[in-house]
Amino acid sequence: MDAHGVIGAVALSSAPLLSIVLPVYNEGPNIERVLRELARCAPRSREIFIVYDVPEDDTLPVAKRLQAVMPDLALVLNTRGRGVLGAMRTGLEASRGRFVLITMADGSDDYTDLPAMLRAGENGAALIAASRYVAGGSQQGGPLMKRSLSRLAGLLLHAVAGMPIHDPTSNYKLYSRDLLDRVDIESVAGFELALELAVKAHRLGLPMSEVPTRWRDRTAGQSRFRLRKWLPHYLRWFRYGIATRFLPRARQATHGS
Repeated sequence: MDAHGVIGAVALSSAPLLSIVLPVYNEGPNIERVLRELARCAPRSREIFIVYDVPEDDTLPVAKRLQAVMPDLALVLNTRGRGVLGAMRTGLEASRGRFVLITMADGSDDYTDLPAMLRAGENGAALIAASRYVAGGSQQGGPLMKRSLSRLAGLLLHAVAGMPIHDPTSNYKLYSRDLLDRVDIESVAGFELALELAVKAHRLGLPMSEVPTRWRDRTAGQSRFRLRKWLPHYLRWFRYGIATRFLPRARQATHGS
């Protein structure tokens, strides 16, 4: 482990095309399948960060074993405060890629979408969403209330705010380095980070794209999503997204700019 809490840091002479950030919390039953699917679908020029809160996390023994055959895999201690938001922010700060993918380690995301997402990024999109709510996309399982609110938010932001994507709340997104360098992250709770980055990309007038995805609920482990706790934070960025329809474009996106 180095001074930044990184075990097995990826040793590349230049920045990779893609950085992959995987926040984890006891994903031991899922992580091997997730990493093997990522390795099959991601480009060779990559680095993969598993970001964890505590050394006792049952993800780590499996991930350490896989490092023997995955030299691009690093384990990173969350230094931004325990929880998924701190893990995502820690991973973003460690990343060096031209593009950064945030994805969950629960096996819900379909990584066969990744080549199409990267093509959209290389064609100029600053944010690429894997969307459940476009033709060819689908969602299997998950709490009904969470699914309904997510879909409604996407429909309203698309129809009222003119956002060119239909699934802004999903955390399965690809971000350009340019976007990440131009926004100040202000989320304070959890998974609302994906919505914040989407509405801020729209505020900046940056190109956005989406590809259809098939999302399926986890079959092992326990979700850390807390709808009641995080709903006010989602509403903050939903209101901000609606307001961007009536505000001039910004050079740098911060709340209230």
